[in-house]
Amino acid sequence: MKNILLREAAAPAVTSNRETDSLGLYEQAASIVPMGAFSCNLADERLSWTGGVFDMFGLSGERPPERQATVEMYTEASRALLGRKRSHAIATCSSFSLDANIIRPDGTERWIRINAAVRSVNGRAETLYGMKQDITEDHARWEILRAQAECDPLTGVANRMRFQRFLERPNDEPALGRIGALILFDLDGFKQINDRWGHAAGDACLVAFGERLKRAFPQARLVSRIGGDEFAVLLPPVGSASKTERDVRWLTQSLLSPVPWNGDRLPIGASVGIAFASRAYELDPQHLFVVADRNLYEAKKAAATGTAWA
Repeated sequence: MKNILLREAAAPAVTSNRETDSLGLYEQAASIVPMGAFSCNLADERLSWTGGVFDMFGLSGERPPERQATVEMYTEASRALLGRKRSHAIATCSSFSLDANIIRPDGTERWIRINAAVRSVNGRAETLYGMKQDITEDHARWEILRAQAECDPLTGVANRMRFQRFLERPNDEPALGRIGALILFDLDGFKQINDRWGHAAGDACLVAFGERLKRAFPQARLVSRIGGDEFAVLLPPVGSASKTERDVRWLTQSLLSPVPWNGDRLPIGASVGIAFASRAYELDPQHLFVVADRNLYEAKKAAATGTAWA
């Protein structure tokens, strides 16, 4: 019987040692990987952070964090995504993960990975808790790799893969609200340039056209080469469609000046198709492309020389 009592008496000490070991292990890991733990009391939105989270957000830790002030540090897109995922996890007493972009009080930009779960009692969500990890360096490396994978090696603009990502976005994605119009360009007479001056001359025209697109549309959400001699430009929300079309017509003239080549001047012509996003409905990327492509096709049929529109 004494042995049983001794084992029972010794049990709390063993548990305490394990807790101490776990906390020590966590602190050691946190010193290697920038991370921290957090919890949020859902009744009053009171936050609790470990030191690693304060460091991540660039705060001193001298006073408790305020959730509203913390939320305002997230960029608009990350704040919206966090709000949706957090609300769903609370409503369903589930978990979520998220890579989010924040701007610290000193103006520096950081990327953090959030893994969170909801603790509930009798089916009612009481606490949101989890881990946050600074992934800024990993994100930067990933962005470099992605940019390389999505860049057209000849012209330096985005490639078809990047444009395809736009086409495949779901209609309700918030980022689509920042798209106002799609312009498609198809170079006219490009085959003749290749036949007369050679493919190197044709490449020179493509490079020049890509550079001119970037200069003509600095506000563009995306400039992409989507085919051999086809380019796409995504514009932000526009005011008057007719005024925007006039502006695009005027800007397009700067795209069509001859390209110097080995003492010669290579002529560039283009057909243009433009489609505007409707403000009354959710943007359907595929439909926007179909309309712009149809207008481009009509323009090419009507074009004899120079630039044609539809």
